[in-house]
Amino acid sequence: MKAATLPTATQDGGPPAPRRLLYIDNLRIMLTALVVIHHAAVPYSDIPMWYYIEPVHDRSAIALDILLIFNQTFFMGFFFLISGYFVPTSYDRKGPGKFLRERLIRLGIPLVIFIIVLSPILSAGFYPMAKADEAAKGIDLPYWRFYLTTWSPGPMWFVEVLLVFCALYAMVRGLRAGHPDERPSEATPTTLPRAILAILGYALALAALTYLWRIFVPAGQYWPIVGLPTPTYLPQYTTLFVIGLIACRRGWAHALPVSAGWFGLALLLCMIASAVIMSLTTGPRSVAMAWTALESLGAVGIIVALFVLFRQRFNRQGRLARTLSEHAYTVYFRFFRLLRR
Repeated sequence: MKAATLPTATQDGGPPAPRRLLYIDNLRIMLTALVVIHHAAVPYSDIPMWYYIEPVHDRSAIALDILLIFNQTFFMGFFFLISGYFVPTSYDRKGPGKFLRERLIRLGIPLVIFIIVLSPILSAGFYPMAKADEAAKGIDLPYWRFYLTTWSPGPMWFVEVLLVFCALYAMVRGLRAGHPDERPSEATPTTLPRAILAILGYALALAALTYLWRIFVPAGQYWPIVGLPTPTYLPQYTTLFVIGLIACRRGWAHALPVSAGWFGLALLLCMIASAVIMSLTTGPRSVAMAWTALESLGAVGIIVALFVLFRQRFNRQGRLARTLSEHAYTVYFRFFRLLRR
């Protein structure tokens, strides 16, 4: 994966020269590691959503359950935020045709490879059970029918959704072709009160939108065919991607004050404390709106806290970090190879 860059104007007025954003690369390394840890933990948890599940005979999996639930609240949304941040400048440099063509190559080809090659290998173990179940009903299940009815992008669903988001962005830019082209603006420092209002406003709006969405798409639902394992989080994925688009234009990443990171951390800690108290007193699912609000506040809090932390403390790379950054995308394929050993 290429290093994260953001165009900056040259002194002679020539084409923008890319400026490396090493803290974004480092954030992607951390999030990629979380994705691998997340999927490695699923087989040994109480959440049966993977190609292989190890039966749990005691309560030792509770720690993994907590890790998985906590990760799910923010880490994929964070990926969409970072992805959205670099879409406008990429579109500006390449234009609609080249932008879409490169997205189709970079995202579409790995997605098709997974669906056609890796997914049948990973799901082959389910065929004998499915065939036996259908045979008990007097129905013959050839493999080709099993494949067509169970095909899925699997963990590559992120690439699938990101490809759709990029296509929609290109469509909107095409419809706005007659409007003045908006370029990235210089970052203007934001005061802490304004940052707090923006963070809280978005978190509460996200909580309300997510609560309404989950009336129709409850937690734990899976969308077949398109293969979305967590459609209940689509409001978060979509809004964070859009925020990334806006942040690129308005320089929000650099305007966010350091103190906003501390506020984000406080928000996260308050969410954790409130969740523990609610679990002990009212039950984990008794007040759906309250839990949705806590989840949204905690997710926004940890995203803001991590973003500021990496921007201030981890905006550098050594040899190891550069290597990890360059291979952050291909690590997923190597992980799937390990699953087959």
